[in-house]
Amino acid sequence: MAGKTSTDGTHPRSRPEYIPNHIPDPSYVRILDTTLRDGEQSPGAAMTSDQKLGIARQLVKLGVDIIDAGFPSASQEDFNAVKMIAQEVGNDCDADGYVPVIAALCRCNEKDITTAWEAVRYAKKPRLIPFIATSSIHMEYKLNKTKEEVLQIAIDMVKFTRSLGCDDIEFGVEDAARSDTEFLYKILEEVIKAGATTLCIADTVGITMPLEFGEMIAGIKANVPGVENAIISVHCHNDLGHATANTIQAACVGARQLEVTINGIGERAGNAAFEEVVMALKCRGDHALGGLYTGINTRHILKTSRMVEECSGMYLQPHKALVGDNSFLHESGIHQAGLLKHRGTYEIISPEDIGHERSNGANMVLGKLSGRHALKNRLQELGYELRDDELESVFRNFKAMAGKKKRVTDVDLKALVSDQVCHVEPIWKLDDLQVTCGTMGSSTASVKLVTVHGSTHVACSVGVGPVDAAYKAIDLIVKETVKVLEYTLNPVTEGTDAIATTRIVIRRENNKTLTHALNGNFVYPTFSGTGEGVDVVVSSVEAYLTALNKMLDFKD
Repeated sequence: MAGKTSTDGTHPRSRPEYIPNHIPDPSYVRILDTTLRDGEQSPGAAMTSDQKLGIARQLVKLGVDIIDAGFPSASQEDFNAVKMIAQEVGNDCDADGYVPVIAALCRCNEKDITTAWEAVRYAKKPRLIPFIATSSIHMEYKLNKTKEEVLQIAIDMVKFTRSLGCDDIEFGVEDAARSDTEFLYKILEEVIKAGATTLCIADTVGITMPLEFGEMIAGIKANVPGVENAIISVHCHNDLGHATANTIQAACVGARQLEVTINGIGERAGNAAFEEVVMALKCRGDHALGGLYTGINTRHILKTSRMVEECSGMYLQPHKALVGDNSFLHESGIHQAGLLKHRGTYEIISPEDIGHERSNGANMVLGKLSGRHALKNRLQELGYELRDDELESVFRNFKAMAGKKKRVTDVDLKALVSDQVCHVEPIWKLDDLQVTCGTMGSSTASVKLVTVHGSTHVACSVGVGPVDAAYKAIDLIVKETVKVLEYTLNPVTEGTDAIATTRIVIRRENNKTLTHALNGNFVYPTFSGTGEGVDVVVSSVEAYLTALNKMLDFKD
């Protein structure tokens, strides 16, 4: 049964029946979200299994066609997360029969493919994505294989995938954008014959220009025998800032599956952003893109963006298209005058279309006399739905802040909320911190931590500054050797009583957390943490402890 596309913020046409290698409506574009796999490959964006499950459920609310749930062979933790998503999210049909396809990435070898199939086969609609590189530079230096060897591996592994019982196979062509055209056509022709139902054409290094990438997709559609029996998919990276443009151009010339990530997170400069691609099709599909449409319920975009932002620790620039804090703010007097007369003068998209709510209390000032009801109401207007215990924790922190500041702004509230959601159960908590610093001698810090079992531990240390001293004291308690890869400190509000947001990225300095990279090498997982507060040293310590707790919670 074909699920119907919701009309609140989405295209009014029905979602076509799902057939792996065919879309009954030629104007319908499938959306594959790879936030949980490619997005998590961003340095410092590692997420727990529970966080991934929560995001997968939110992707269902968006109505994505395919969820790329992860790379099961990377680690036991990844395998467990993919399997859990396949079992729980991949079997949750709605009243119209909609249930997402659950996909898993695997290299072109039998062990990877078998492992991935074991993780996703529990879903109602499982898919495997075996991939191999086809560019000369990858075949020579990474794979150390000839064209003939790569071609045979591709054919054999697609056939092996089908032999396991998987009839929805997306063959991934890594670095397709830099591959020899004739070889690319040949390998695509042969994997279709072997049983591939979707062809993923990847601009792995984000090197192509939009017209160039469009010509490449058009060439595949025109020159690959049997391509009418498969779906052309595109996977674009953003190294030159063209990922969204390349993706849209590909859709215009025949690609009918677009691979994206929430907020555009991903390797290096990231991937094509879900919100940009989907809203481009919604806003311009009928007028400029030949009637293309998706099945996405766009009113869930903002909430999903915030969820991914908080769970991954990858915070958005204020002017990020559509979901940045400044996306629908207007300061210029000329703009404001136009908006007061007609919002269409400076807004091409209604904020409500992606999940913003017009606030009736926009001029209401929250301060030390405000109660729980006022706080809860404003948080709901900002898009936050908190449990009672989370609200109580935010309220305590809110009252403490309101005692120090004359006015608590929306940005302050977002900072207060961010550490209450998408967090792991802390193994160590800060109980007390005392620091001494100045121009005479080294800084010193005394730290008291409390374990999850309630025992307290105290340590003192010296450092080149109060933050360095505090971190060294924590290391003495936790007894872990940690390398700080990144430390940033930014004020998120104005004034001398501004909240400071600290972000830190760390890794363990031993071999206990090694995991496989996609190229078969080993890498160290990295873990990020954030902290907010008017005291920059305390916020720095909170960020460090958040990252440490993630690292200690990580299961090899």
